[in-house]
Parts: sequence; structure tokens; C-alpha cells
Amino acid sequence: MSKNSSAKHSFTLWLSRILVVILTVLILFVLFNSYLSTLPVCRISGPKHWTADGFRNFAIRTTWNGNCVKHEPVKISLSPSADGGMIIKILAPFFNSPGRPNGPAGQPFPGLWDYEVVEAFFLNDKNQYLEVELGPWGQHLLLILNGERHAVKDKLPLTTYTATIDGDRWTGEAILPRGYFPPAVTKFNAYAIHGEGDNRVYESLYPATGSETKPDFHNLHYFQPIDISALLNNYNPSDVSDLWKPYVNPDSVVG
Repeated sequence: MSKNSSAKHSFTLWLSRILVVILTVLILFVLFNSYLSTLPVCRISGPKHWTADGFRNFAIRTTWNGNCVKHEPVKISLSPSADGGMIIKILAPFFNSPGRPNGPAGQPFPGLWDYEVVEAFFLNDKNQYLEVELGPWGQHLLLILNGERHAVKDKLPLTTYTATIDGDRWTGEAILPRGYFPPAVTKFNAYAIHGEGDNRVYESLYPATGSETKPDFHNLHYFQPIDISALLNNYNPSDVSDLWKPYVNPDSVVG
């Protein structure tokens, strides 16, 4: 074999080895990125709650069990309304999954929790709470509960709720009547749900941190303190609305 042929053979062998190395690196890179995509990555970092422009704001950055969400977080804003109630605003990604509930916008929709929805819970130390569910298509569902998971009134009306879908986002705004809140509210949690079947996603402002194996939005143990006096004008924790009077012992209300 001539020197030229030998040199050419060596170069070809060297080039083949380089190509094998490059191909191996590319395959490993693709596999590694595929693995990373399965991990709970915090793509949007920031605070869970803050105050700005007169609103108390909350961002749902975790799933029900504490993993980071992989999209722009759902934001909930609360502030006092001029009529003595509370304004609640929603800014959320729109997944359109599941599709639109079969009910008119602006009306209560039983089972709204099975659709795309944002929920807010207002709790007192007697395990009495208001549950608010708002959907991107304009339906809502409000319940009061006297004890964990014990609903005593549902389909409470809202005279003011508007929802608007704009591309891949939706916004909602409602006024929650003052009388819907139980006396002496001390704690709060919020949730967001979307998706179908095995792709159903449950997100929580204050997630479960124990040994739970499935989401439970009525696990009141994980609710966190809230200053309700900053969200309802002239708030008095001993006030009991007509709606709540049948379920409240006057001697047990905080004064």
C-alpha cells in the first residue's frame, strides 16, 4: 500500500470515529432533554402572593402535591368592592380542555369542578367556608360549607361575573357578596384545574406536603392565613350574615 493510500485510509478511519462520537453525543443530548422535559421544572419563578394597586394578588405556581407548574401561573387578585363585597379577578392560561360546559354563561353550573376552572376557598377556624368556582366560559359555582366537605348551600347567585377568552389566555371578574363569607375568616387557598383523563392537572396555591396520593381540595389542613379585613371594607369578624345564621352559634363567633 502506498503512503498516500495509507494516509487516506487513516484519515477516513479518524473521520469515521469523529462522526461516531458526534452522533453519540447528539443522541445523548436528545435523550437527556427528553428526560428533562418529564421533570417538574419551574419555568416561571416569583412570589406566591403580593400586594399591588390595592389588590392582594396570588399566583398558583405548584401542582396539588408541590411540583412546579410548567406554564404561566394562574393569578388571582382580591380587593374590596364599593358595595361592601369583594372583587375577585382571574388571569389564567386558556387550555380549552375540557371544552365548554353545557350551560349558559353567568349562571351557576353544578359539577363545574369537572371542567377547566379556578377555585378560591375562604375558611374560618370553625371549618366553615365559602367555595368559589369560576370558569373561562362564564359559568360559576358558589357553595357554603359547614364543616369539611359538608355543603349546606350551593348554586349561590352572582349578579356580576364576566369572563373573556383571548387566544391562549382568559380573564374573569366577579363581585362576591359580603353575606356569602362565613364569620371570622382566617385562612385561604386557591386551585386551578384543566385537562382530561390521564392528562387532568390539579394545581394548588398551598399544596399538600404529606403522604397524600391524590388531590383533595377540601383538605383544610393546608390552608394558610389571610387578612380578610384588608379585603372587605369595615370588616367585623363577629358579624353573621342571614345566610350563615342557621349554622353559627352566636357564642362561638370571634368578637
